[in-house]
This record gives sequence, structure tokens and C-alpha cells, in this order.
Amino acid sequence: MTPFVHKTLVVQLQAGGTERCPVLAHLTYDAEDPLAVTAVFAHDGRVLARWRLDREMLGDGLDRPVGVGDVRFRPVATGRWHELRMDFFGDARPDGGRHRAVVYAWAPAVAAFLRETWEAVPPGREEVRVDDFLAEILATG
Repeated sequence: MTPFVHKTLVVQLQAGGTERCPVLAHLTYDAEDPLAVTAVFAHDGRVLARWRLDREMLGDGLDRPVGVGDVRFRPVATGRWHELRMDFFGDARPDGGRHRAVVYAWAPAVAAFLRETWEAVPPGREEVRVDDFLAEILATG
């Protein structure tokens, strides 16, 4: 049986200069794709966005700022409240900037999810089937 971990969290979404609003984040880890975590953000039964995130980078983001591309993580602490800030950059806007959404998640909940994934497949023990990976890339290219 392939290890599978799923957790649903209530997170705060901030986009387009608006105030934060609560949305659901469905985090999924499947040992068949051992280096990634899938995050599906939903509100009122609608999927707002789906991202494949680097599992190691997600863990590192709990301790320090990481990422330079479309996805960036960093810890944020306000007193005893600790959050993981996730910045997601999208398509270009007419003014030359990029669309951006910021998601704030309670850091201890993300850490608990990651601990479960590490129990399923410990860091450094991930196995990637290179032949399957190359076949997938060639099929979509």
C-alpha cells in the first residue's frame, strides 16, 4: 500500500489588496510523488487554485524565507502566534506587475502535516522512478 497523507486546514487568503478571508487548504502527500505536496485551495465548494509544492521547501519555510520564483515561503510570528506565509505569483498584469495571492497558515498545523509525511517517507529516502518521470515529460512535450 502506498503511504498517503491528507490534512484540511482553514487558512487565510489575501489577494488584490483585500483583507484576509478564510479558505480551506487541502494538503495531500502521496508517496508515489515523494518530493511534492499538493495544495488545493477552495472556498464555498469551488477550487480557487491548485499548486504542487516542494516538500523540503515547505518545511524549510517554517524556519526561514525560501523561494525565488512563483512560490515563496517564510515564517511570520506575532507574539505567540506563528504562521507560515506563502506567496504565490501568477500571470502578468497589464501594468507590468504580476498577480499575487498570499496565504497564511497556522505553522504548527503545517508542521504536524509534514511530520506525518516524513513518517510515511523520511527525508532523503524518497525514491523517484526516473524512467516513469522521463516518459511523462516526453508524453506531454
